[in-house]
Order: sequence, then C-alpha cells, then structure tokens
Amino acid sequence: MSLHLAPPFPHLFDASDRPKTGLWICSGSPTAAEIIGGSGCDWVLIDGEHSPITVEKTLSLLQAVAAYPVVPVVRVPVNDTVLIKQFLDLGAQNIMVPMVHTAEDARRAVAAMHYPPRGVRGVGSALARSSRWNLVDNYLAHAAESISLIVQIESAEAVSQAAEIAGTEGVDALFIGPSDLAASMGYLGQQTHPEVLDNVRRTIAAAKEARVVVGVNCFNLEQARSYAEQGVDFIAIGADVQILASGSQAMLAKFNS
Repeated sequence: MSLHLAPPFPHLFDASDRPKTGLWICSGSPTAAEIIGGSGCDWVLIDGEHSPITVEKTLSLLQAVAAYPVVPVVRVPVNDTVLIKQFLDLGAQNIMVPMVHTAEDARRAVAAMHYPPRGVRGVGSALARSSRWNLVDNYLAHAAESISLIVQIESAEAVSQAAEIAGTEGVDALFIGPSDLAASMGYLGQQTHPEVLDNVRRTIAAAKEARVVVGVNCFNLEQARSYAEQGVDFIAIGADVQILASGSQAMLAKFNS
C-alpha cells in the first residue's frame, strides 16, 4: 500500500475570484475544531502561539478537521528549528511562523522546513505521521512538494523589509497581523489607525509585486471587506473562542432585554 499527500496550502488559491476565508481554532477542543471545519470556511488556523495548544494537541486537531473540506494551517509558537521539525513530523503540511521581522528570519524559517542540503530539518520521517510511517512513496525526496511556509508580517520592521521577505526563496505566503503591527507602531489596540492601514496596504502591494500569496487577519468584518477589495488572497475573520464569547453574550443580552 502507498499513499500520496494532498497538495499544500498555496494551491487553495488557484483560479479564485475571492479571498479564501478562514477561522481560528484556539480552544484546543476537537469538537470545536469539527464545528469550525464544517462551517463552510476554506481554511482553519490551528494556533500554537496564543493558545494552550501543544504539539500533541495539534495532532488531535488535525485529525478532527481531516474529514472536512478545509485546509489546516498550523501556527507554531516561535520561529524555532526544533519546534518546526516537530510540527512537520506530526503531519502539519502548512506551517505559519509568527514574528518574522527580517529576511534573515525568513531564511531561518525556510531552512527549518526542508531537509539538507536545502535546509536543516532533521530526518525522522520513518517514525512520523508526516510520511504516514513510510506509506508515502519516497517521502524524503518529495517532502518539499507537500508543505508550505507562511510567514507573518506583524511589525514596522517587517513592513520595511516586506519586499525582501516576500522575495525569499521558500516563502510561499505572507500573513499580516495588524494587531501586533499596530502595537509595534505605538498604536496598541488601534488596528484601524490610518498609519497601520497604510502599512498593511504597503505590505499587500509588496507581496503582489513579488507575486507571493498574501493574507491578513481581521475580525472586523467591515475592514476585512476592505482588505478583500485590496486584493488579499486569504483572510481570517474569526475564532472559535471569539465566536462563542460574542455569540453567547449577544444571545443573553437579547433575551434579557
């Protein structure tokens, strides 16, 4: 028996006339992950940075959404070679790396994604879900074809180097984080400040110039539509915990009024 892995995240954007919408999975609940997976969104972000989701928990969440027509993206907590290796080995095909401020940061993330001589990823695929325990034919030779790297632009420094980061070989997509970007600019909590919006626009333009897929995080639906009009390829518009919190509060407020 032999298996073949599905293509990675960037292929989701082929021949699309709208940005692909995504939702975060932050709770760590496989049940919530299934609900999000069946919601009709195009992709899900399993968040290992701002949540209690560990490497082991990520595996159960990947398994939970596997039955649904969504593309899972796993955000690692930090740009770390060992952690990226672990998430890849457990079968995460689409890795998002936060806080990539420079082209050197981007090159380090690329190296962590790939086996030598291209990179520094340790070889343990025979023991790992990534190769389905050697059921994937010639996994080592073709691993690069089944993974993608998304790097986050979320600081003023990163915006200034966006063109170089986008042009880094091995970077498949940029994902803009307006919240941390605003904080780095001295506008904490002001994601729609005009200067923040201008830096987001500049980053989108840099990605388009480099012909690299670009996305953005935005839970403000009105602003999200504005980003869609600017030509982003993918966008995250909500999270399981945020939907539960806002939905439950709105229902109680409506009933109690």
